[in-house]
Amino acid sequence: MKKVICSAFIVLMGWFLTAPVFGQGQGVSLNKIIAKVDNYYVLRSDLEESYQSYVGQNQTPPQKCQLLESLVINKMMLAKAEIDSVVVDDKIVDSELDQRMQYMVQQFGSEKNIIEAYGKSLEMLKSELRQQVKDQKIVQKMQQKITTDMKVTPRDVRKFFDAIPRDSLPYMPADVEVGQIVRFAKPTKEQKEVLRQKLLDLKKRVQAGEDFAKLAKENSEDVGSAQNGGDLGFAKRGAMVAPFEGAALKLKPNDISDVVESDFGLHLIQLLETRGAEYHARHILIRPDYNRLDLTGPTHYLDSLRTLIVADSIKFDKAAHDFSEDKSTADAGGLIRDAQSGSSRLAMDGTMEYAMFQMLDTMKVGSISAPLPYRTEDGKSAVRILYFKSKVAPHTADFKIDFEKLQNIVLTNKKNRAIDEWFRKSVADVYITVDPEFQSCRIFGTTQNSAAALGQGGN
Repeated sequence: MKKVICSAFIVLMGWFLTAPVFGQGQGVSLNKIIAKVDNYYVLRSDLEESYQSYVGQNQTPPQKCQLLESLVINKMMLAKAEIDSVVVDDKIVDSELDQRMQYMVQQFGSEKNIIEAYGKSLEMLKSELRQQVKDQKIVQKMQQKITTDMKVTPRDVRKFFDAIPRDSLPYMPADVEVGQIVRFAKPTKEQKEVLRQKLLDLKKRVQAGEDFAKLAKENSEDVGSAQNGGDLGFAKRGAMVAPFEGAALKLKPNDISDVVESDFGLHLIQLLETRGAEYHARHILIRPDYNRLDLTGPTHYLDSLRTLIVADSIKFDKAAHDFSEDKSTADAGGLIRDAQSGSSRLAMDGTMEYAMFQMLDTMKVGSISAPLPYRTEDGKSAVRILYFKSKVAPHTADFKIDFEKLQNIVLTNKKNRAIDEWFRKSVADVYITVDPEFQSCRIFGTTQNSAAALGQGGN
């Protein structure tokens, strides 16, 4: 198998992990099956959506044969997972699905805008997306199974680097290390009281005989569970945030809690049943309007903290660890890491958050910004200060400076070879057919296959 197949597959998986696609129709022929792997199909719409995902991100798309190969490989992973009995827990799928739906709400501005854009209910969209998420998680698990415990040594990295001709060393873009200290805007007592009273009114309505599930669908701002009447399914102890779990476990089956506050907002909880170390609950979640929260408090807080850091009364990393409310960076002394590679070095280019890029462009290394308002990935209003820790100017690739990047390249290549070998061994275990229209792609050496072999007549 050509190595380009694996490369395209990795790129495609990056898109598949992030792009919420619901197969919107783009023409009468998009539902045509163009490839089949055992009982899994690749539609023309899958290929077009894959192609357009690159265009939409202003990236040069690979050749369509490469994309088709990647889609076939994806289906082959699913077919082999079925043969090997590789499964994923429904709770993992549901959790990822909830995150996807919340992300969509943030991008579209409201649930109503999503419904208008797709012409479908949220419940229908979620149902369509669920299989995509489940397939993605299974493929991810298969990849991990194939490449588990793979590591590279400094010697491997040196060997790779030395094999590159000196006149062919790539030119590396500028990258930076950036720290942050974050404080979230908090709702006022008055705002909380309005939300609290709304939940108490809903509790009274349930106690008067109204259906909790119906009220959750109509009022809960937890997009993922609201469509299921607020049902969160069974959860193991320790899986939910402490305030929620503590309140839920104090209830008897069918009892309803008082208003419970957590980092996610205000909850009304109903315990449905317990089963050993697990419990089954549903809730109605209401959150403050983050667009209307006052940023004055966190701004003053960070301004005072910045003064102490600049005066060297406290080090930035300790201040971040002790006072930042962003849990994902606080434990690392505020250091922001690349979501894909885990590296602390961030490319200072078009992939960087634009507001951060603009601010760093005006700062000197070692300086700390004034408090800056920003919106978190989950839609919360916050303020942060940025620490411009270091910068590496654009340069020809250097072994010492770029060791971490080179190490990631070597590891990726090693994983690709492992996946490549897996495909060569596994291709005989599945039946692959490709539409004659794509016979020139020569996927796994497969050429002319009739539309009839694909089980349909093709429009």
